[in-house]
Amino acid sequence: MSNYIIPIATAFIVFPFIAFLFTIPYIIFQYRKYGSIPLLRVVIVYSFILYLISAYFLVILPLPSQEFVNNLKTPSTQLIPFSFVKDFIENTSLVISNPNTYIKALKEPYFYQVLYNIFLTLPFGIYLRYYFKFSFKKTILASFLLSLFFELTQLSGLYGIYSRSYRLFDVDDLMINTLGGIIGYLVEPLFLLILPTRDKIDEIAYKKGKKVSFLRRLVAFNLDIFIFSIISIILLLVVPSAVRKNSIFILLLSYYILIPLSTNGQTLGKRFLNIKIIASDDSTAKPIQIILRNFILYFGYIPLPYYVILLIEIASNIDFVVIRFLSLLTIPALPCIYMMIFIQAAIRKKPLLYEKFSKTKNSSTIKSKYINKNEVINNKDNVNNSEGNPAIENDV
Repeated sequence: MSNYIIPIATAFIVFPFIAFLFTIPYIIFQYRKYGSIPLLRVVIVYSFILYLISAYFLVILPLPSQEFVNNLKTPSTQLIPFSFVKDFIENTSLVISNPNTYIKALKEPYFYQVLYNIFLTLPFGIYLRYYFKFSFKKTILASFLLSLFFELTQLSGLYGIYSRSYRLFDVDDLMINTLGGIIGYLVEPLFLLILPTRDKIDEIAYKKGKKVSFLRRLVAFNLDIFIFSIISIILLLVVPSAVRKNSIFILLLSYYILIPLSTNGQTLGKRFLNIKIIASDDSTAKPIQIILRNFILYFGYIPLPYYVILLIEIASNIDFVVIRFLSLLTIPALPCIYMMIFIQAAIRKKPLLYEKFSKTKNSSTIKSKYINKNEVINNKDNVNNSEGNPAIENDV
């Protein structure tokens, strides 16, 4: 039993680190495509990653010592199909002519080994059909390729770390693992009794994506900072040092003011995540509104720490204790200001100062077949309900 517990426990230890590397691109992709990330989708995707890590560690762990592997004289490959049937008969108490031995043979370790190889890839088939919507043929192929990857990993001595394979490359394992994926595909409909379909999850995601959440705004904001930083670094390497300060200011003005003006309220980050700035009354934002909004945000809110440092430097040159003391008080005030901004936007979901002044808001540009389909159905329902009622018919 420890041969199974140790690899799974190791998978749980490694999972957070792999999940962390996966999270940022995953969030960006989900917000770009759907505009939101339903909790159920997160559970499914991350459980799939955990499953793959666990399956991989079950194949390679526990790792033997180099000395142990160097002394192995056992075969590296077993290439005769269905050898497991013969081995099962020879290594268990099964007597084909005696039915009384059948149950006993199924309780013996050798049968569990075959069952283990089936269960190793059974979840794979379920995930492929349920979430990734694979066909039966694609599921067979993918299950075979996953099993082949596991077997080649063993045959290669863990990619050359060991001088030879420390586990047997077995063609029967390829067949049994592939069978596990097929069984998973066949039992997947049972999960639809308790889980919504993938299409339903997508529909929910698109519906939620019609509203721009705080996290989506935050991701777009940080994406803009990342893009701007890359451009700035390139600019600093190219532009002469004498004009660098002015170049950065021009770049800042171009990126956060001129680009949004030319794209109807979208920075590159917002455009990538399908967000744009519109007026509070849902009309197209005017140029002056975009300028006012982005100027307050990117030249007011964001550079606050720089302004504080500048204030302290100025105050340090003034020979007046009160002014110096007041300037130092601005340092602990900064976290409070940003905390108030977070509470206002994320928790209370209220417009921020720059949104109130500019009378603008974020709007999603996500388009979905589910949204359009529902709008058509709603319009049809409204038309049907309006028969015999001229007032409703005129509204439609």
